[in-house]
Amino acid sequence: MVVGVQMAALGVRTAPDTLLGSCGTNPGLTCQLVWDLSHNRHASVLTSEFLNGPVHLLLRVLFVVLLALVIQVIVHRVINRLTERATHSLLPNLRGGAAAARRAPARLAGRRRRTSGSEADVPDAATLGAAAARGVVTDSAVEAGQGVINGAAAQAERALVDERRKQRVRALGSILRSIASITIFSIASVVILGDLGINLAPLLASAGVVGIAIGFGAQSMVRDYLAGIFMLVEDQYGVGDVISIGDATGTVENVTLRVTRLRDVSGIVWHIRNGSIEQVGNESQGWARAVIDFPVPYEVDLTELRSLLSDVAEELWDDPVWRVVLLDPPEVWGAQEISSDGVTMRIVAKTAPLRQWEVERELRARVKAALAAAGIHPAPSESQA
Repeated sequence: MVVGVQMAALGVRTAPDTLLGSCGTNPGLTCQLVWDLSHNRHASVLTSEFLNGPVHLLLRVLFVVLLALVIQVIVHRVINRLTERATHSLLPNLRGGAAAARRAPARLAGRRRRTSGSEADVPDAATLGAAAARGVVTDSAVEAGQGVINGAAAQAERALVDERRKQRVRALGSILRSIASITIFSIASVVILGDLGINLAPLLASAGVVGIAIGFGAQSMVRDYLAGIFMLVEDQYGVGDVISIGDATGTVENVTLRVTRLRDVSGIVWHIRNGSIEQVGNESQGWARAVIDFPVPYEVDLTELRSLLSDVAEELWDDPVWRVVLLDPPEVWGAQEISSDGVTMRIVAKTAPLRQWEVERELRARVKAALAAAGIHPAPSESQA
C-alpha cells in the first residue's frame, strides 16, 4: 500500500510538464514566452499568476487612454476646422443707410480709377482738405475723395465686425472642445474602472446622488454658466463693448461663462454674475446715434432755424474728418419740447459704434457757433429771470 502511494507520487513528479499544464488553457503572451525560453513549470506559473494578469490589464488601460487621446485630437481638429471655416465665412451684410450712403461714392471712385488708369488721380483726404482750404477743389474731386474716405470707413467697419465674429466663434469653439474632452475622458474612466473589476452600479448611483445634491446646492452657478453660454451664442455683448447692466455702465474688459467684468467712467471695476443679469443695454453694437438737444427762445422762427441747422449738419457731413465716423447725414428732427422758457430743438446723427460722444461734442460746438453768428441766444430760465 505504501509502495503504491510512493509510486503514484513518483509517477506524478516524473510526468512531463506542458504549456497548458503550466499556463492554463488560455496562456498569455508573457507566460508562453517564459515557457518557450525556460520550459520551467514554476517560472511559467509565477509569470501567469503575478505578471501576465497585471501586464494584460495595464496594456488594456494604456490602450483605452491612447484611444481617448486619439479621439480627442480628432474631435478638436474637427471643431477647429469648423470654427476657422466660420470665421472666414462671408461677413454679415451691412444694413441701413450706411451701406447705401457708401456704395455709390465707392463705385464712383472705382470707376474713376479704372478710367484714369491710375489711383493717383483720386485725391486722398489730406489733399482734399488742403485743396478745400485753398478753395480750388472741384465737385468731381470732392466726390472722388469722399468715395475714398467712405470706402476706407466701410472697410474699417467690416474689419471690426469680422474681428468680433472671430472672437465669438473662437470662444464657442473653446467651449465645445472643453465639453468634448470632458465627455471623452469620462467614458474612458468608466471603461477603465470596469476593467479593474470595480462594480460600476453603486458608483454610478452614488455619482447620480452627488450630482443631484450639487445641482440643488449650486443652482446659481449652473444658471451663471448657462447664461454665459447663451450670451456667447446670441452675441449679446463682447470685450470692448459699452454696456449698461442695472446701475453699472462701462466698457467690458473680460467675459467668462460665469462672470462679466466691466469698468465704468470713474474707473470702478464691476464683477457681475451672468445669471443675475436680467437685461443688458449695448451701446456699441452695430451703430450708435448722437443726440443733441438745445433750447432756443420761443420767438425764433423755426423754419429759418431748421434751415440753419440743416446747413450745420451738411457741413459736418461734408467734412472729410467726420465723414469717416458718420454713417448717415445728420438729421434735424425739429422741436422736441415746448415750455414757457422756449423750444427745445433736436438734431441727431447716426455714427459708428462708440463714436457718438465725440460727434455730439462737435455738433454742439458747431451749433453754438452757428446760433451765435445768427444772433440767436437761449432764453433765460425762470430762475435766472
